Amino acid sequence: MKSELLIDTHCHTIASGHAYSTVLEIAKEANNKGLEMVAITDHGPKMPGGPHIFHIANQRVIPNKISGVEILRGVEANIMDYEGNLDVSEYVLKRLDIIIASLHDICIKPGTKKENTKALKLAMENEYVDIIAHPGNPQFPIDIEEVVLKAKETNTLIEINNGSFHGSRKGSLDNCTEIARTCKKHGVKVTVGSDSHISYDVGEFSDVVNIFKEIQMPEELIMNLSADKLKNYLKEKNKERFIKIDQSTV
Repeated sequence: MKSELLIDTHCHTIASGHAYSTVLEIAKEANNKGLEMVAITDHGPKMPGGPHIFHIANQRVIPNKISGVEILRGVEANIMDYEGNLDVSEYVLKRLDIIIASLHDICIKPGTKKENTKALKLAMENEYVDIIAHPGNPQFPIDIEEVVLKAKETNTLIEINNGSFHGSRKGSLDNCTEIARTCKKHGVKVTVGSDSHISYDVGEFSDVVNIFKEIQMPEELIMNLSADKLKNYLKEKNKERFIKIDQSTV
């Protein structure tokens, strides 16, 4: 991999309850590291200590750009059951720029490989979901091939989560490497998230970059290489903000 990763699609602010930085601090650190764009993806409201749904819904007050860095207003919604239901309503999801869906053991009991796979696949059928986060979590074994093929069918991004190698999901390396290989095999787009819970970790992608180099991940599948590349994807997903931008330039 020769190009630099310029977008962080998974960042938490103090609103997540167990994170320690503000939107402004995240943007400033992103600028310091030369990033073009960051996504603010605080946890959904069912995460203990997480923000009220009004906090997630009110992100329209956040400027499109802070400290020279474009800001995506998003959420890391919790998958609450094996039917893929989320803890954020369609009313809120449709107003955000980017939606992550993920499994957390505090919100859903880890199931069998079949149950966990079903939960992710059904979450991807939600038209507003853009990213499946940290699917390499060893607590939630999945059928990698099934999940990746569903991502291809639904045009959902598979996240390779750098934070998984340093926090509560230790032991993810082999799974994440296999997921990345399977995405390469099937031509499925991936995104890289720091999963930062403090501003200093924003843009920390070193472990994932090593995986991509090891497996020779094609750059055309990596969505973090430019803001325009990710915005074009979000436009394909009918995100209102980016459709409006496109129409205004016609």
